[in-house]
Amino acid sequence: MKKWQSKEEFKTRVHEWAKKIDMDVRVISIRVMKNKWASFAVGSRLLIFNAELLTMDKELGDYVIVHELLHFAVPNHGRLWKSLMRAHLGDYEALEARLNKKSISR
Repeated sequence: MKKWQSKEEFKTRVHEWAKKIDMDVRVISIRVMKNKWASFAVGSRLLIFNAELLTMDKELGDYVIVHELLHFAVPNHGRLWKSLMRAHLGDYEALEARLNKKSISR
């Protein structure tokens, strides 16, 4: 599995997914987060990603990217969100399970 080479590469991937999903992202931040992999602010179109993602396989990064981007349109994890995740990533549950096995640095 391939790892991210830099923050810039990760941010480029966020923009690629945003274009594919047709979501407008204005600000992407990557920083140390203690309790989660990412967060977003709908009004400002801000996405914040945990810096620990840069040390992981790219497909796990894709999972978190798509997960957060979809929340701009779908605020919960209901049927619509799940079907969109499946449409974009296929078996997203397997990626979710892999990510859940990782511990967030404290």
